[in-house]
Amino acid sequence: MATVGDILRIKGTDVLSVGPEATVLDAAQRMNEHAAGSVLVIEGGELLGIFTERDVLRRVVAARRDPAVTPVREVMTTKLVTCEPATDTESCAQVMSDGHIRHMPVLAGGRLTGLVTSGDLLAYQLRDQASTIQQLQGFIFDGR
Repeated sequence: MATVGDILRIKGTDVLSVGPEATVLDAAQRMNEHAAGSVLVIEGGELLGIFTERDVLRRVVAARRDPAVTPVREVMTTKLVTCEPATDTESCAQVMSDGHIRHMPVLAGGRLTGLVTSGDLLAYQLRDQASTIQQLQGFIFDGR
């Protein structure tokens, strides 16, 4: 069975991050520069939270906060749902779907090892299904 670690081996383990004192404007610009829907909030190597596009809309725009002066620490999501590299992709996808989560930090032994997104899971599943289809076609048409 495929795991989150399999996805990270393909995707890589680099994560986009900001410190808790970064402004919302700085975080949003960083997200735009990297075409990302979130940034992890890290201080001293410790994962404090995640700041997402949804946070921008709900906690900044809707609350009429000034993004140029509002620190991310005041509007980030701190109740994190995480997984481990050994988590199977189906379980991860189910947790993300049930919780309406699009970005999930991956921790190994309490240490951040990457980030998996709903898009990463879908891309992996599609790649896996395409491989299975090719194998079945080879078996059916070539007798292998």
